[in-house]
Amino acid sequence: MSRFQNYKSFLRSILKIILLWAIIGVIVAIGIKLGVDKKIIAVSVAFLGFVTNAFAGLMTLIAFVPIVGPLIIKVVSLPLFWILNGIGYILSAFAVKQGYAKEIINYRVLTVVFLLGMVVGFIIGSIF
Repeated sequence: MSRFQNYKSFLRSILKIILLWAIIGVIVAIGIKLGVDKKIIAVSVAFLGFVTNAFAGLMTLIAFVPIVGPLIIKVVSLPLFWILNGIGYILSAFAVKQGYAKEIINYRVLTVVFLLGMVVGFIIGSIF
C-alpha cells in the first residue's frame, strides 16, 4: 500500500465520522423542530452512537487536536467504575451515619472483588 493510499483511507475514515455526526445533528434538529420528547431524542442518539461507534470517532477527532486533545480524552475516558467507586465512598459516609454499616461492608467487598476481577481480566487479556 502506498503512502498516498494510506492518506486517502485516513481522510475517508475522518469524513465518515464527520458525516455520521452531521446526520446525528440533523436527526436532533428535526426531532426538536417536530416537538419530539427530548428523552426519545437522547435515547435515539445514544443508540445510534453506540451502534455506529460515533462516540469513538468523536473521541478520535478530539484527540487529533495538538496538546489539548489528548488531555481532554484522558479526562473524558476515565473508567466508569473508578467514578462509581468515588461516589460510593462519599455515599458510604452518609450511610454509616444512618446505621447501614453491614450493607457498607457488603458493598466494599463487592467493589474490591469487582476491581480485582477487572485487573485479573486485564492481565489475562494482555498475556493472550
